[in-house]
Amino acid sequence: MTITVAPADQSRNGVAAPALASARSAATPGAAVGATAVRFAGVGRRFGETVALDGVDLRIGAGETVALLGPNGAGKSTAIGLMLGLLDPTAGRVAVLDQSPKAAVRGGRIGAMLQESGLPIFARVSELIGLIRSLSPHPMPTAEVLRRAGLTELAGRRTEFLSGGEAQRVRFALAIAGDPELLFLDEPTVAMDVETRRSFWADMRTFAAEGRTILFATHYLEEADQVADRIVVLDHGRIVADGTAAEIKRGAMARTLRFRLAGAERAFLEALPGVRSVDVSGDRVVIQTTDPDATTRALLRTDLAVRDLELGGPDLEDAFLALTHGEH
Repeated sequence: MTITVAPADQSRNGVAAPALASARSAATPGAAVGATAVRFAGVGRRFGETVALDGVDLRIGAGETVALLGPNGAGKSTAIGLMLGLLDPTAGRVAVLDQSPKAAVRGGRIGAMLQESGLPIFARVSELIGLIRSLSPHPMPTAEVLRRAGLTELAGRRTEFLSGGEAQRVRFALAIAGDPELLFLDEPTVAMDVETRRSFWADMRTFAAEGRTILFATHYLEEADQVADRIVVLDHGRIVADGTAAEIKRGAMARTLRFRLAGAERAFLEALPGVRSVDVSGDRVVIQTTDPDATTRALLRTDLAVRDLELGGPDLEDAFLALTHGEH
């Protein structure tokens, strides 16, 4: 099933967040209204016989915060690799900040926090930040980097003594040390506790309000729901949905029935009218249905001892599973 809530080229996606007061110097202003941060035009990428991306068209406006979702193998990492100039497309064209990705990287306009990036041992946090700043044409002040990443008290700590969440914050600090206009985050809150995760996203909202563009990939769907202005869902190398979280949830069509039933038989429940999927855990049953009225009537006409029946709209996880056929 393919649901395209709003094609990437429509005007809704061309409206960037207002350019507010930025921490960058006057020579590097925030995003201009209507500017484009990322453009994919008919982009394809193959690895031998494997098609990782298949004719993708995508526009991300400057100043947007966009979540990139998809099951493993959907093409997310390939898309990010193309945006960072780490890969070249086998078809189509990729532009970042109105130039080639490699040129944007060389100009210090892009920052990236990649999931599999490591940290050198025997180095202090402030030393690593200083190294990245020295490579950047317009670095952010060290004190500002430390403050934004929540590392002021850890500036002198060596990397081998960092916790998992602290190491993630250092990776984030390295991504922003060059004061980028466009920031890529790949699973940024892995290993962070709930409080640190909440603080991180509060900082990201501030970062975006300064006119910067943020693109992040995550498996925490509630983060995408709460943080992103827009969500792009990839599956099998194609965009299957593109819109706000509310639009994608509405577009998924399915509604959710939850109830308790001892000894529930999955096959019987799957045969009820409108049922798309059935999940049984003990006496708890969750049904996704495209016709909740018909499903409920048929269920209540049986002599089954159904208890605590609830009907709800789809959440983002329901929509994600529907869009990707439950493959995750």
